[in-house]
Amino acid sequence: MLAEESFSPFLGDDLIVYLVLAMGGALFAGNLAALVRPPAGDDRAEGSLERAPVTRSVVMAVVGLVAALWAIASLVSG
Repeated sequence: MLAEESFSPFLGDDLIVYLVLAMGGALFAGNLAALVRPPAGDDRAEGSLERAPVTRSVVMAVVGLVAALWAIASLVSG
């Protein structure tokens, strides 16, 4: 038996799907958190925005949600 025949990749053949799920979920959660709970006045660094740009944050949250849903659908169907 050759070593190449017994090789199994980390997390199986779905590694890229797990990575898309993680990145999409983080993109969705991070942008949603920035909209729902902006940093307090004392926690902000000098020169930072008072709150996140709403349009950009909503668009990026939707992109993250679509990516995460695609990954979940891929994992369930395959």
